[in-house]
Amino acid sequence: MQRLRQLRWELGSVLPAHVRDNLCELEKQWFTNYSKSLVKYMRSFGDIGLDLTQDLKPPKSVFIEVRCLQDYGEFVTDDGDVISLKRNTQHYMRRSQCEHLIRQGILEHIN
Repeated sequence: MQRLRQLRWELGSVLPAHVRDNLCELEKQWFTNYSKSLVKYMRSFGDIGLDLTQDLKPPKSVFIEVRCLQDYGEFVTDDGDVISLKRNTQHYMRRSQCEHLIRQGILEHIN
């Protein structure tokens, strides 16, 4: 559970396939429940919530340009929009929605 908790804080709510494939059903369920509890807690702060898993320094901009480093498939944003993340495509996304994908090496921030 400690390792799964650490992975949630480092990688976000979506585990890489190689990690997810090595978990038993009880571990997957625990991770899902922990993620839901964490999100519920973070949303309880003000109108828009506070993402405690992000770098807590104020961002210079809300949106950033990113390049996809590998084929990921469809990504559903908080607004319900679907973005197809394919290798070498560039996207303009909310920083808060793509930080975890940057940490996982799926996206790269373009300066």
